[in-house]
Amino acid sequence: METTPNDTVDQGTAYGYRLPAHDPALTEVGPGTPMGELMRRYWHPVGLTADAASEPRRVWVLGEELILFRDGQGRAGLVHPRCAHRGSSLYYGRVEEQGIRCCYHGWLFDVQGHCLDMPCEPNGGVRHNVRQPWYPVQERYGLVWAYLGPPARKPLLPHYDALENLGAGEWIEADDSSIGGGGPQIIPCNWLQHWENIVDSFHVPILHATFSGTQFVPQMAQMPKVEWRSTGRGVRVESWRDLEPGKPLRRVTEAIVPTLRVVPSPRLGKLGPVESIGWVLPMDDTRFRIYVAGRVTEAGELSRMRSKMNGKFWWDLSEEEHRRFPGDYEAQVSQGPIAPQASEHLRTSDKGIVMLRRVLREQLKVMAEGGDPVGVVRDPAASPLVSLDAGNWPG
Repeated sequence: METTPNDTVDQGTAYGYRLPAHDPALTEVGPGTPMGELMRRYWHPVGLTADAASEPRRVWVLGEELILFRDGQGRAGLVHPRCAHRGSSLYYGRVEEQGIRCCYHGWLFDVQGHCLDMPCEPNGGVRHNVRQPWYPVQERYGLVWAYLGPPARKPLLPHYDALENLGAGEWIEADDSSIGGGGPQIIPCNWLQHWENIVDSFHVPILHATFSGTQFVPQMAQMPKVEWRSTGRGVRVESWRDLEPGKPLRRVTEAIVPTLRVVPSPRLGKLGPVESIGWVLPMDDTRFRIYVAGRVTEAGELSRMRSKMNGKFWWDLSEEEHRRFPGDYEAQVSQGPIAPQASEHLRTSDKGIVMLRRVLREQLKVMAEGGDPVGVVRDPAASPLVSLDAGNWPG
């Protein structure tokens, strides 16, 4: 019996396909969102120390536009851009000895938002009942850190053992070029798409080796044996490869709440503990950047960690080369501005991603119940030192 096209139904075509929504609880970081409020219980790097200067600088943090500056007394400040007087942006303000002055009517605010001067008002005006919205900042490891959360919940700014125990001739260098992001300084997709990549061990031999050519060293092209472990503060990944026959390599990587990425060098130059660490800064829901700090012995050492595709840096590739030699940027940004998690089909190799999302949900629950999320230390008598396990080790 002959059939016609109408007698056969093709299953699985794309007709009528619509992407599901993303998971807002895990991805959205603005004020009042679950993840935004969790993020606001921690300190975040918002610039290099040099970025806080005598020229006002726009920064975007967790969905908020802010102005970073350094007054004439050397104090860094971070304020909302809209002047408390009439709303003109302090981006056009002038930094002075005691703070930042609005261009419109000259109101002057110090680094904690106190109004110090109203030059158009008789006798200086009633300035003590006006305060410019501001956030606390501290400086450490060559970075400016900001806390955007509830004042009563402000934790101590952490120390990290990898950046505290300096060897002979070493110092700490900071970098704001989003090393590890695989592309430009500002990456146009949701922060979670990158942060989950830290525990995605199996993309390394595919994306960074067999698909796009060796982007690190040949040993990283091996399909590794991998074990994931939830640590309560994040996910610890342990993988095994062979440096050469009879010489196994044990590699430990960590993703730590809220945005810490602890990834040992994939170039395997020397074995030992991790030498640099990074923080993923969600600028808003569809942009992030990465700040890195590490132990170095030569200036510019961190920037030399960047990978090349087809022998070129990312920004030197043609559009055709981006297509033929994709890296983390192409893989993650092409998932969409915010990846729709409900459309995924996760398998056993995605175990680390499942664990990491579970850790985030656990911390959201802790916060919703009024507790402190993991890693928050407020007692000055307690140690804020964060010990890290990551590194490249002999088998």
